[in-house]
Amino acid sequence: MRIPKVYLETTVFNFCFADDAPEKKKDTLKLFEEIREGKYEPYTSNAVLVELAKDAEPKRGQMLALIETHNVGVLPAHADELRLARIYVAEGVIPGKYATDALHIASTTVNDLDFIVSCNFKHIVKRKTIMMTESINLREGYKRIGIFSPTEVIENE
Repeated sequence: MRIPKVYLETTVFNFCFADDAPEKKKDTLKLFEEIREGKYEPYTSNAVLVELAKDAEPKRGQMLALIETHNVGVLPAHADELRLARIYVAEGVIPGKYATDALHIASTTVNDLDFIVSCNFKHIVKRKTIMMTESINLREGYKRIGIFSPTEVIENE
């Protein structure tokens, strides 16, 4: 069976340290455990690295260490991502103020990954975003991608 290729959005790294959301933290840590076990092929992007760099130490270093210790590939940016992200914003999928969220979804799509994992329930992991990006992706010649939270991805006991 083929290992799913997944994009880890910025909030996934943050929730590993979210003591104020213990269930989400637990599920996110379980996701990283499953990545370590080889259940997923993880990727992220330079956009995530830029966002993580805004956090203060020691959290910034801890989040960046997750990328290294879990062999998370960093996808190179290219014009097709920007074009698709602009379409998502122009068509009202993601508000322009949060264009980086559109870029995360576009990076997942353009790089032919299977799904994006996010804890951003305001702009990314929501029904409207899932339905609209699916329609736009198909129209623009891309496949449908999954948009999930860590809870939806991990194996339950």
